Amino acid sequence: MTNTKPAVKSAKKKKRYASLDKRKARAGWFFVLPFVLSFLIIYVPIIFESIRLSFFRIKPVIGGGFELIPVGFQNYQEALFVDPDFAQTLLTGLQQLAFDIPAIVIFSLFMAVLLNQKMVGRAAFRAIFFIPVILSTGLIESIDAQNTMTEYMDSASGINDGSGESVASDLVSAIDVERLFANMKVGKDLVKYVADMINNIYNIVNRSGVQMLIFLAGLQSISAAIYESCQIDGASAWETFWKITFPMISPMILVNGIYTIIDSFTSESNQVMTFIAKVYTQTDGNVLSSAMSWMYFLIVMLIIAAVAGVMSAYVFYQRRD
Repeated sequence: MTNTKPAVKSAKKKKRYASLDKRKARAGWFFVLPFVLSFLIIYVPIIFESIRLSFFRIKPVIGGGFELIPVGFQNYQEALFVDPDFAQTLLTGLQQLAFDIPAIVIFSLFMAVLLNQKMVGRAAFRAIFFIPVILSTGLIESIDAQNTMTEYMDSASGINDGSGESVASDLVSAIDVERLFANMKVGKDLVKYVADMINNIYNIVNRSGVQMLIFLAGLQSISAAIYESCQIDGASAWETFWKITFPMISPMILVNGIYTIIDSFTSESNQVMTFIAKVYTQTDGNVLSSAMSWMYFLIVMLIIAAVAGVMSAYVFYQRRD
């Protein structure tokens, strides 16, 4: 005669665990409920109104008020084919971000690896690299935008010292970047890219704080036993980085890549965002700016989907059994 009591107990345990998971799920929805309600009540109507306005023209009415005249896709056609500046600004902005985003991710990963090492004052260095994130928000950002020194640092030409050359150019020539890459027999495009990144180092450091913290969290989640095994097997630091650290940090690279894309495309300093805001202030510009905004939004979403799709194929997820 078989004993069915253990089976009954295991079934009860499974039910108990399932109910606990459901309670946790309900608790999670309770915490996100304020955001969900505010999104549905406040943001969703605004989004639909913005989409609707992009298909209309505003006609002022005598005596006050206005009338909406449906024009179909005329606003979108005007933004792309009639306005001479929007398409050019969009293309220039996409090209600039295509250079900036890899530089920010690479720099933040490099600094995270350095700051993850055991050294004196490690916490102070981490705080120093995160300070620009705090300074670039809120009221401090508005004050900083009026800072003449910041404008010089953000400009491509740098500070002119009266010699006809900028300080940024002097920095590039001082470390002989062009001569170094010329000896390595690489293309001129790579030389120009590295030189531009050096000239733009101020902006890159300012936008790398959050990514650096995410990389630090990922690096600290890697078990020390794995590195001890590599040392026992005689692996060099270079081999350990590319065969252990880099694959295990790849999910964070994907997260930081998407975060940097969104942060760069929605920044107030983004030239496309600035151009759309300028169009909005013009006469009848709110409907045209709505069309531009939604085209820009669709382009950003397509870029995010493409980057996520390509990078996801190379992401390594550690199995925890």
